[in-house]
Amino acid sequence: MQSKIDGMIHHMSNSQQQMARVLDAERQMAAHMAQIIHNLPDSKVEFEGITTIINHTREVNKSIISYLFGLADLEESLATNLNYVIKELGNQESHEEE
Repeated sequence: MQSKIDGMIHHMSNSQQQMARVLDAERQMAAHMAQIIHNLPDSKVEFEGITTIINHTREVNKSIISYLFGLADLEESLATNLNYVIKELGNQESHEEE
């Protein structure tokens, strides 16, 4: 039984490391986006036309949607791992009572 628990904890540890890597990548991306926004000019910018503005807006929206989906996937992964931890803690408590 202890080896199963150790295996689960090892697997959860690997999952947590992977999630930490994802969070670090998200942090780097947010810092990069902040730098890009900071570099945008404050003055009035001339665009080539309404079609260009619409295309750029579409690309920005796609990027934001992708980012939000990534955050949703991360949240789901965290919830799943937390669910396993809570179940394991509940199982440990019930085995200690026996």
